[in-house]
Amino acid sequence: MTVTDNILIVTLTIAVSLLVWWILLRLWPAEGRREHNDITGWQLSVLGTTYAVIVGFMLFAAWADFRAADQNSEVEASCLITLYWAASGLPDNQRDEIRRLAENYANNMVSKEWPAMAQGTISHEATEIVQSLWIAASQSQSLNATQQVSLDRTMEEISSIAEHRRIRQLQSDTTLPGVLWTVLIAGGVLTLLSASLFGSLNPRLHVMQVITLALMFSLSLVAIADVNRPFQGTVHVTPKGFENALRIFAVFGTHTRGH
Repeated sequence: MTVTDNILIVTLTIAVSLLVWWILLRLWPAEGRREHNDITGWQLSVLGTTYAVIVGFMLFAAWADFRAADQNSEVEASCLITLYWAASGLPDNQRDEIRRLAENYANNMVSKEWPAMAQGTISHEATEIVQSLWIAASQSQSLNATQQVSLDRTMEEISSIAEHRRIRQLQSDTTLPGVLWTVLIAGGVLTLLSASLFGSLNPRLHVMQVITLALMFSLSLVAIADVNRPFQGTVHVTPKGFENALRIFAVFGTHTRGH
């Protein structure tokens, strides 16, 4: 969701809450509801506490998943950098090919894969680059002991890149189940309705309480929705690890050509 969508959701939630409060005030004046405040207050206390616990847990879980996605992307980029270094001990042609593919992979992440994930899809070019890396690393050559160690590490890093990319794809598709969103939305509606039913002696204070609750609930749900999809929305995982990898490759490439 965009910032505009978030603002619209918060505004509509507050507006609908105020409309419900106004309708209840017309159909059932506060004086008639005041004698039921003991029951309404108890109900609001239980619902509010229960809903606060649910929202807090959901927000924590969504943020934990977001952090896991961010860390996984950083590890994937680190594996790519390590792959670039690990190829140093390979024969010149094989080393240059693997390094070229590593640069292509980083460029693809920044320019194509991340924009694709922001739209809910994935770039298939990166899969082809990983396949090309396997082919380049599997070239049949006569290697000495040092080169064989470098090749083993290279194969290990390619495997790690493929593994973390698959995890990233799963994280991109994972979202809260519909039943949990039903609980969050229904809980917010019931709590706001209970708050509106309270027979307050001060209508202005009651309105402020309803607005405050609606604002808090809508902001919480918007925050959960934003971090629920770690590669989409206003708050999202960025390809900073791959941007850093490109800077390292550029500096090392310039240094190598200078010598």
